[in-house]
Amino acid sequence: MSDTEPQTSHQVALVFDLNKCMGCQSCSVACKTLWTGDKGEEHQWWCTTNTMPGRGTPRDWEQMGGGYRDGELQLGREPTLEEFGGGWQFNKEEVFFGGKGQSIHLTPTTAEGTPPTWGPNWDEDQGAGEFPNAYFFYMPRICNHCTHPACVEACPSGAMYKRPEDGIVLRDEERCQGSRNCMRACPYKKIYFNHERGVAQHCNLCFPRLEQGVAPACARNCPGRLIFVGMLDDEQGPIHRLVNKWKVALPLHPEFGTAPNVFYVPPLSPYRLREDGSIDTETMRIPPDYLESLFGPAVHEALATLVRERERVREGERSELLDTLIVYRWKSMFGPFTEEPATVSAAREGAE
Repeated sequence: MSDTEPQTSHQVALVFDLNKCMGCQSCSVACKTLWTGDKGEEHQWWCTTNTMPGRGTPRDWEQMGGGYRDGELQLGREPTLEEFGGGWQFNKEEVFFGGKGQSIHLTPTTAEGTPPTWGPNWDEDQGAGEFPNAYFFYMPRICNHCTHPACVEACPSGAMYKRPEDGIVLRDEERCQGSRNCMRACPYKKIYFNHERGVAQHCNLCFPRLEQGVAPACARNCPGRLIFVGMLDDEQGPIHRLVNKWKVALPLHPEFGTAPNVFYVPPLSPYRLREDGSIDTETMRIPPDYLESLFGPAVHEALATLVRERERVREGERSELLDTLIVYRWKSMFGPFTEEPATVSAAREGAE
């Protein structure tokens, strides 16, 4: 990792509680509406919510490389437009005004005029397992604003940087030369290329909103109250307690070596059913080994903590952990970012 990497005085972080995500896509649509409506951004979904297990977006991103190995930067490969999917065209004029009645239906095509082979939610709700023990869960993904961002080190023009005051990873698009090394270096493949403008783009954590005390659009528009936002070093805030005190919020693929600042509370699941229909109270339906492949070995203790605290509540005791995760008051989720968007100047104007 680069020895010249700037140190941050604070770090904004997010925690997604996967036990509450219902795959409604409110976060994805809120982000899309606010940030990626210009030309060249049609295929860009800075926030995506995918079904797990699944191939995700871009397709099979976990096998594309990047990140660090033994402290050394690894350049993987750049995802293709086909692997990202999305940004399709539809024959709306023909369907709605062509006078062909029910004989013509909406049909998506890529920018090249060919049928699409993948999209951000191509395998939605498919999951894994077999009846009666099929399983899946939803997992939102955004840029992780990593402590050791491989994209920043890989950028040859110095366009990418990590803000020292809050740790947000940003880029100066005027300096970006379109080398796309950042796309190759990011192991999470959450950087997109704008072919119209010749620059790469990624989630900026809604920094114009944060600067005015407003939580990011994905968090504010989540109806399930599952996205926590705050400073990682705020010992009184929920982020610090979930990550460092209770250790139930974990980074995705910690083996990539970038030290992400987006964390996940792993999903619990129903117990498996035996062939005779009885309940196997020792085995969760979502295989723990699969969760370990996502969140590392610490996931087992995190799950055990969640189960233990759940049992305490069932026995009539209080659990500070579960009270935090339930979120009785929405403002408790957002630390210093509880301002109403309508009371401050428009977030998009702050970015221009």
